[in-house]
Amino acid sequence: MPDTANTAMQTMTLDLGDRSYDIHIGEQLLDTVGEFLTPLLRAKRVFVVSESTVMTHQGDRLKAALSDSGIEAKWFILNPGEATKSTAQYESLVSGLLAAGIDRSDTIIAFGGGVIGDLAGFAAATVLRGINFVQIPTTLLAQVDSSVGGKTGINMPQGKNLLGAFYQPKAVIIDISTLETLPRRELLAGYAEVVKYGVIDDLDFFSWLEDQGPQIVDREAGAAGTSARAQAIAHSCAAKARIVAEDERENGKRALLNLGHTFGHALEAECGYKGILLHGEAVAIGMIMALDASTRLDLAKIEDLERVRSHFTAVGMKTSAREVGRAMTADALMTHMTKDKKVEAGTIGFVLGGIGSAAIHHGVDLEIIHAVLQDSL
Repeated sequence: MPDTANTAMQTMTLDLGDRSYDIHIGEQLLDTVGEFLTPLLRAKRVFVVSESTVMTHQGDRLKAALSDSGIEAKWFILNPGEATKSTAQYESLVSGLLAAGIDRSDTIIAFGGGVIGDLAGFAAATVLRGINFVQIPTTLLAQVDSSVGGKTGINMPQGKNLLGAFYQPKAVIIDISTLETLPRRELLAGYAEVVKYGVIDDLDFFSWLEDQGPQIVDREAGAAGTSARAQAIAHSCAAKARIVAEDERENGKRALLNLGHTFGHALEAECGYKGILLHGEAVAIGMIMALDASTRLDLAKIEDLERVRSHFTAVGMKTSAREVGRAMTADALMTHMTKDKKVEAGTIGFVLGGIGSAAIHHGVDLEIIHAVLQDSL
């Protein structure tokens, strides 16, 4: 279990041979980011991809840090929100990078949440057939999940993340202090991904979260909250690093990280990626759906479902599709699921099981899944 007494900067390595990279976690790292970047840069020029809300709250800090280190920066500021992960925005960004004279000695910095990390990472993977990039995540969701592991991509009309690449960054720099300006709704959405690591295969971590969760999502909790957040982030990153090192391209164990995502992506698609439902909110509801399905398939105890539902409720998170406040049908959600990128040989893959014992299942009775959706609605 995490040690909440440890608040010092932590560095861990995601081991991928000659593509290994460090994940730095600590407070105020943004203000000295040049110390982490300079050894990685082939040229002292970076192309920063961010979005307007992040720049309003944290942009001056990054600008000052880059200037202090003598690093030239070109800026690309996009609109916030899931709709930015589109083919149109991707084309606009890549065109802008090329027009600005980007070359293979340059580095792209993804400065923002999961949307920016995915889009900027995909641009880095494809422009000039691939250039270096660094993740500086500023949301809890990005810090504990999307910035680590090299998944990049954009959404298509047919579904979420259907166009992308596995492309690893050169480093991930996580400044916990950036969460101080994060709206509570975004903090809760990110917390869903933290809980995911406990539900997958770490009962002790989930038990720790039951005790520490309220402090993690409460920015008014003072030093205790900061410490708990730091340890939750470090534990989550370590868990993901271990899984990605074992299965980088999601051919096996890494698929467990999709717990709740098959359901959640269907909810997001039905809501149209317009901010009605955040990704982490969809994942939380999806995790409850997955546990519900698991109990009906005798893969989990009803106590596990109620335990996770109670924890989400205790910290103020949505646990059912009807709480979204949008008219949806089980049939429509099932249609979205059939277009999920995890479909194999025509069957939908589901991550199912009890707390600490998730596994991947194909060939699940879809009538049961339909019933789960209907009850959540």
